[in-house]
Amino acid sequence: MNLRQNRRWIAPLSAGLLLTMLLVAGCGQDMRISKAEKIALTKDERMEWWREARFGMFIHYGLYAVPAGTYQGQRVDGIGEWIMQNAHIPVEEYEQFAGKFNPVGFNADEWVRIAKNAGMKYIVITSKHHDGFCLWDSQVTDWDVMDATPFQRDILAELARACKKQGIKLCFYHSIMDWHHPDAQRSFYPNYNDTSKSNPNFSRYAEEYLKPQLAELLANYGPLGVLWFDGEWIKDWTEPQGKALYAWLLEIQPDLIVNNRVGKGRKGMEGLNKSDDDYAGDFGTPEQQIPASGLPGVDWETCMTMNDTWGFKSYDENWKSTEDLLRKLADIASKGGNFLLNVGPTPEGLIPAASVQRLEAMGKWMAVNRESIYGTTASPIGAPAWGRCTAKDDRLYLHVFDWPTDGQLDVPLAQASVRQAYLLADKKRAPLPVAAGDENIVITVGDEAPDAVNSVVVLVLNEEVRRKNGIVE
Repeated sequence: MNLRQNRRWIAPLSAGLLLTMLLVAGCGQDMRISKAEKIALTKDERMEWWREARFGMFIHYGLYAVPAGTYQGQRVDGIGEWIMQNAHIPVEEYEQFAGKFNPVGFNADEWVRIAKNAGMKYIVITSKHHDGFCLWDSQVTDWDVMDATPFQRDILAELARACKKQGIKLCFYHSIMDWHHPDAQRSFYPNYNDTSKSNPNFSRYAEEYLKPQLAELLANYGPLGVLWFDGEWIKDWTEPQGKALYAWLLEIQPDLIVNNRVGKGRKGMEGLNKSDDDYAGDFGTPEQQIPASGLPGVDWETCMTMNDTWGFKSYDENWKSTEDLLRKLADIASKGGNFLLNVGPTPEGLIPAASVQRLEAMGKWMAVNRESIYGTTASPIGAPAWGRCTAKDDRLYLHVFDWPTDGQLDVPLAQASVRQAYLLADKKRAPLPVAAGDENIVITVGDEAPDAVNSVVVLVLNEEVRRKNGIVE
C-alpha cells in the first residue's frame, strides 16, 4: 500500500467552508445545534455534566493494535500506540498494518455497555492518534478505516449511535501532531517526535487538514462532550494557535468542553492548567498520576492505564488490581477530579478480558456506592488515615479503606452535630451512633466492613456544622 495523503483532500477549501458544505449537504443532521443553542455558555454551564460524571472510559484504538507491541519479531519497548516512533518504522511500512486491520469482533453496543455497567458516564476514544490514522470515514483523506482497511466500517459512527442509545456522552481524543502527514511530522523520520524540528508547511496542515477533520467530527458525530487533544508539545504548535482553535471550536459547538492540551497550558505529566486567563482549555490533565492535594480551583481529570500501556500490547500483563483502581477512583473524587480509565482493545476489536473483569467489579461497587462519587466535590477534611472523603450538599461520604478493628471510626470534624449517620450499603439506613468531641466525632460502625475494599459511611450534617468546618454548597 502506498497511500497518497492528499488524494481525497477537499483542500484548498477552508475549514469553515468545509463545515458549511457538510451542513448544507445534510451530513450534519445529527449535530443538532439550533440557533438558540449557539448562545455563548458560561464555563460552569458547559462543565456541569462533566463535574457530575466523575468517571469515564478512555479508549486507545488504531492500527497499533495489529503489531500489538512487536515489530519484525522483536518486542518493542514503550507504550503500544507509539510503536511507529519507538521502532522507527517508515511510513510506507507502517501503512501495511492497515491491510491487516479487520476488527470483526468490534461491537459498539458491547463497548458502551461495558462502560455503562462500570458506572462510567462518558467515553473518550482516539479519533486520530499520532500515527495519523483515522477511525472514521474522513472526506479529507484516504488514510482512514473506510478506505485503507478491509474492515470498511465507520467505528466512530457506530459508537455515536450506541452512546446515544445508552445515554453515554461521546468524546474524541485527537492528536495535533501527525507522523503520517507530509506537512506535519512525517518528514522528521526516523524520529517523528523530534521537538527541535519544524515543518515549513505545518500551517497548511493545520488549516487544510487538522481543522477540516475537526469540522467533520463535530458535524457528523456531534454534539460531542469533549474534544481531548494531545501532541501539543511539538515546536510547530503555539499557545496562540491553541487559543484560536479553542475559540473556533466553541463557535461551532458552544457547549463543547476542551482539555488544556489544545494549547501549552499543562506542565508535563502533571497536567496542570497554569492559568485560565493565560492558557486555552477547560481542565487539567494529569497523566498516570493523582495530584497529592488535587488541583484546587481547577477542573482536572486523571487519565490512567490499567496496565502499562494505552494501546494494546499482547504481552503486557502488569495489571492494576480492582482494589487499587477502586481506591484510586475514590482518591481522585476526594480531591475534586475525574477519573478517565483506559482500555486498549485487541486487533479483533475486543476489550481485553482482564479489563472487562476489573470494570465489572468496579461496576458492582458503583451500583451500591455511586452516590458517593457522582457530582461530589473535594474533601473538606483532607485525607484521613483510614481512607478518603467526598462531599455533596449536606452530606459527607466517608470512604473507609481500613476498617477500624474496634468498630470506632474517628472523623476529624470539629464541634459537629450530625443529623444522621448510616452505611451507604444499608438500604434501611439504620442510624449509626455518633459521639461528638471538640475536634472530632466518633462513629460506631461495628466490627465488620460491608465492603473489604471501600465501605462508605454517610454523614448528614446540619448547616451550622457545615459553616464551622468550611463545607459550603
